[in-house]
Amino acid sequence: MGSTDSQWKLADHPKLPKGKKIAVVVLDGWGEANPDQYNCIHVAETPTMDSLKKGAPEKWTLVKAHGTAVGLPTDDDMGNSEVGHNALGAGRIYAQGAKLVDLALASGKIYEEEGFNYIKESFDQGTLHLIGLLSDGGVHSRLDQVQLLLKGASEHGAKRIRVHILTDGRDVLDGSSVGFVETLENDLAELRAKGVDARIASGGGRMYVTMDRYENDWDVVKRGWDAQVLGEAPHKFQNAVEAVKKLRELPNMNDQYLPPFVIVDESGNPVGPILDGDAVVTFNFRADRMVMIAKALEYEDFDKFDRVRVPKIRYAGMLQYDGELKLPSRYLVSPPLIERTSGEYLVKNGVRTFACSETVKFGHVTFFWNGNRSGYFDASKEEYVEIPSDVGITFNVQPKMKAVEIAEKARDAILSGKFDQVRVNLPNGDMVGHTGDIEATVVACKAADEAVKIILDAVEQVGGIYVVTADHGNAEDMVKRNKSGQPTKDKNGNIQILTSHTLQPVPVAIGGPGLLPGVKFRTDVQTPGLANVAATVMNLHGFVAPSDYEPTLIEVVDN
Repeated sequence: MGSTDSQWKLADHPKLPKGKKIAVVVLDGWGEANPDQYNCIHVAETPTMDSLKKGAPEKWTLVKAHGTAVGLPTDDDMGNSEVGHNALGAGRIYAQGAKLVDLALASGKIYEEEGFNYIKESFDQGTLHLIGLLSDGGVHSRLDQVQLLLKGASEHGAKRIRVHILTDGRDVLDGSSVGFVETLENDLAELRAKGVDARIASGGGRMYVTMDRYENDWDVVKRGWDAQVLGEAPHKFQNAVEAVKKLRELPNMNDQYLPPFVIVDESGNPVGPILDGDAVVTFNFRADRMVMIAKALEYEDFDKFDRVRVPKIRYAGMLQYDGELKLPSRYLVSPPLIERTSGEYLVKNGVRTFACSETVKFGHVTFFWNGNRSGYFDASKEEYVEIPSDVGITFNVQPKMKAVEIAEKARDAILSGKFDQVRVNLPNGDMVGHTGDIEATVVACKAADEAVKIILDAVEQVGGIYVVTADHGNAEDMVKRNKSGQPTKDKNGNIQILTSHTLQPVPVAIGGPGLLPGVKFRTDVQTPGLANVAATVMNLHGFVAPSDYEPTLIEVVDN
């Protein structure tokens, strides 16, 4: 559709001019928390972000980036980069991830969809295998969803079920794996009492088995493949609870890094390798740590490791994990249909757009920002640049990542005059925060701050406007805390490091020489969240957002 199409025409803002160059900067994993030694943003030298915060209070505000504000089921659910960028770009709140799965399970719709009907064709002769993270952390999966899926699958004809568990200890407390396995074993015993042959078949820790991401270490996926598909692992047990308890007794061992194990029968044969004619479901709803196993299960041409034996299976993900790769091709729950994103509106109203990040977050500032849609809306008005991320290392080894390179690309795009909006994601706070390395995360925050300065200096030169925000928290709190907010300790008296996202709010800062003096943050928006940013950016481009968008964060006060 052309920009003249009336469906896409945005009304002009009565008080804000068009034509200003606008930089939208997303600091990934950059929340707001009380200052202490575990708040890496506070510890780091961040003069640029400090100056934005200490500037005029009407130019700095906090918004919600987790829970219901980004379409997740409850406010106990931490935000993530996918839903955060969906909200930032779409300007409305869509049911997401876990919530989509909850709705599909509660209504029974999941059992009517194409994905379930596809795997169901294996129920008569084959085994249904469920692979995923056994946890109630709510970041990648939830135990109650697995319980409902087991019940529903057995009611819809699954006669033989094998569960391949991955222990957590990252989004939940270390040691909680034992309780989760006991709960699952009780459920499987109940299914067996009803005549369903249901058992745990294999297991391992999430950081050592199956759940690698960004092609960092294919050996992790291979260890999972060997246990789940081939039925081979260095540790063999007849009982999964015993397996987890015994393996946790190994030196320096924890839930995240449990070595792979298989459950065997009295004769020592694995009880549940994946065979021709079986069905496989990866039940995690979060995508990033399922893409690699999905490739191994789905791709005919695959060269990342020797799969030895590639069974002919019917495979579906809980959700589609990569919309760009269309992977997996079958899934139990369809993604939210996100239409009319802010990016599409702006391009169709003549706003020339540049977007850039490094590989690990490039899809977030393009694909997810644009409503889970790949490619350009109008190639003549858009340019997206991906800077290759470091590979083969953990990000705490190179915590500066590609922040400067991203910032320099953004600076050049701003100074070129070719673009009206330049949008970037700086991944450091999140990617390094996930390693749990506090010193490295401090370096990462400093690097991100330096990158922001490069971009804001360019905005200054062209008389433009900046919007600096984040997608969720991470680097601002690196320890687990008790109910009174004090750091928790493990049985050896060591502080328990927090590697996950947080429930903290994130900043939104506006400014730049192009911002009219009367523009300030409103104080009347009920529970502002990430979705309010889209209407705000549209205003700064001189437009009024569509009426169904979450309200803008700014107003123009006549001096």
